[in-house]
Amino acid sequence: MKAGPLLQVSVSATAETEEAVCALLDDVFGQPASSFHDVESGRITASVYLDNPSAWSPLKRSTLVAGLGRLDDCGLWAGKRRISVRKLRREDWAESWKRHFKPISIGSELLVKPSWSKRQPLHDQSVVVLDPGLSFGTGQHPTTRFCLEQLVAARGTDQDQSFLDMGTGSGILAIAAAKLGYRPVEAFDFDPDATRIAKGNAATNRVSRKVRFSTQDLSRLSLKPVQRYHVICANLISDLLLKERPRVLARLASGGTLVLAGILRSQFEAVRRAYESAGLKLKAREKENEWESGAFVRG
Repeated sequence: MKAGPLLQVSVSATAETEEAVCALLDDVFGQPASSFHDVESGRITASVYLDNPSAWSPLKRSTLVAGLGRLDDCGLWAGKRRISVRKLRREDWAESWKRHFKPISIGSELLVKPSWSKRQPLHDQSVVVLDPGLSFGTGQHPTTRFCLEQLVAARGTDQDQSFLDMGTGSGILAIAAAKLGYRPVEAFDFDPDATRIAKGNAATNRVSRKVRFSTQDLSRLSLKPVQRYHVICANLISDLLLKERPRVLARLASGGTLVLAGILRSQFEAVRRAYESAGLKLKAREKENEWESGAFVRG
């Protein structure tokens, strides 16, 4: 039987409400949402793609509107609450992703590309193949690129450099680390669907045996871990980075690099001060649009 159309349910968002709107869509429809940043207009849109059109109903719309109202009540600006719904042929959905998902080249060391791209790697350039799916983003976010750049920059000649990815999402950073020669590589996410997707992407890239994925809650991790890591990427919201600083730092080896990303520019200074007060030194930072990221080193 031929597969029917997809139903795209989209909600406009701002930098401050992007994660909250995605979480709301996840809660209402029972599947993770993806977000898209229009570089030219600056608009942010969060969407879910429904296989079954009956999953959208007046009750679902009312629930969604009520949830957006709660964001306002919490002091989070949700804009004009624009909700749009449209049918997409699966072919149209696939082609739209192809227009937005472009290869990413990190110097001469790393190339991240979708399977349909014909871009050829440079000599000795490691390749990560990552296709977007219905339930996760494309990896094109500026904070993701910063993390990839720091992974390349921190890679030394030591064959035993270890890596930990906190909040792995699609698994792009862990897969890239494995491709770059980090050993061991571990990654976790709070969302079991993200962990499942990351495992699938690792299998596509033939690094399943080189990356250990798990579903974990950072706030419940031990303060006395068995393993410490040479490089850690924590692409997490600032509130979590601040509250769980002891658990993050407990996993960082002496002389190690900690990459903190996914932080709004208005919140970055608070994060920087908190981690520098714990003895880390900021060695690199990047601002792009409303986002700011930093790489810290432990002495």
